[in-house]
Amino acid sequence: MSMLHHRNRQMAGRNPHEPSRTATPLELLFDLAFVVGFGVAGEQGAHLIAEGHVADGVIGFAFSMFAICWAWINFSWFASAFDTDDWFYRVTTMVQMIGVVVLALGLPEMFGSLVEGERVHNEVMVAGYIVMRLALLVQWLRAARQAPAYRATCMAYVRTLVVTQIGWVILAVAPVSVPVFLVGGALLGIAEMTGPWLAERGRGAASQSTPWHAHHIAERYGLLAIITLGEGVIGTVATLSAVVEESGWTVDAAMVALAGTGLTFGLWWTYYLTPAAEMLHRHRERSFVWGYGNIVIFAALAGVGAGLHVAAYYLEGHSHIGAVGTVLAVAVPVLVFVLADYTQFAVLTRSFDRLHLFIVIGTVVVLAAAVAAAAAGLPMSWALLLVMLAPVVSVVGYELRGHRHVAQLLAGDVS
Repeated sequence: MSMLHHRNRQMAGRNPHEPSRTATPLELLFDLAFVVGFGVAGEQGAHLIAEGHVADGVIGFAFSMFAICWAWINFSWFASAFDTDDWFYRVTTMVQMIGVVVLALGLPEMFGSLVEGERVHNEVMVAGYIVMRLALLVQWLRAARQAPAYRATCMAYVRTLVVTQIGWVILAVAPVSVPVFLVGGALLGIAEMTGPWLAERGRGAASQSTPWHAHHIAERYGLLAIITLGEGVIGTVATLSAVVEESGWTVDAAMVALAGTGLTFGLWWTYYLTPAAEMLHRHRERSFVWGYGNIVIFAALAGVGAGLHVAAYYLEGHSHIGAVGTVLAVAVPVLVFVLADYTQFAVLTRSFDRLHLFIVIGTVVVLAAAVAAAAAGLPMSWALLLVMLAPVVSVVGYELRGHRHVAQLLAGDVS
């Protein structure tokens, strides 16, 4: 991989124990395409929630987050195992980026159709997935041909991609109601996630798991978490700018900006408390629960950004859900993140620390206090400052005592 040219190279599979394996510039560029998706999903979800269409906003946001995260997961795990960085690999990656942009362009239509309630219009989203998957399909077929040791596994991925994509196309064009679409989409989502699990656990001498790199994939997930958090900050600042231009700086606007920045920083700190890279390196069989579980974490992080959008709408006077609803729009995704993050820690490390239970309880108390304060008449912006303190519970708990438990895990003292 140190050659300066980018002529075609054999896609034989990377060394899963390659030293100093880090994210490549191409992977970082690929991630930028997802900034658009996270931004549009957050803005659309926040708009519907602020308008009082809470259920539609949440459903649309959840569906969007699965689609966006799953597209990223499909590429990232393949890249960790088979990245050649030759010209053909680069071009097919660019095609996948185009598909992500098309997917993002289809999000507003999908959100709008949920409010109308007749049927879900996700045709443009599916078109984006077709573009992405045609490129990814070519990559899997190339790996199957050039890396015979992994042929059976690669072809299992190919079958899953083709079958599920046909299912999404049928669901997109069929005149079905919203409930039927949601049930069908859930079943297809399950099929999407089951396919890789079956492929990696194929039986027989001809079947091998793909050679993904534990430290590399953990870094990739961490980088996407940062992008998810960053998009929330960018969107909030952009929305608050409109408030400031119209009414000038107010104490409420400043408090929301402070709460958003502090909350983002605290969530970032909390996410990196889990020793994911080392645990995956030691226990590769735990990768699926961890990899899929991060979808909930990413959705929660993006949901915090969407909630901060709702807070900005509230300051503009364009919200119909009141101060309590606005605080809940931020507090609920924070709680989901904390619960998912500690669940991930327990599943990945196969360990339990009573401190974590106290931290979760403390987080719930802080968030409940924030909502109660808003209900009692405390200004929304000040209640958000209380929400900002929620991840501080985790940070303080880790720095005072929790780091000892992690040190024991890394030293191998806890099974």
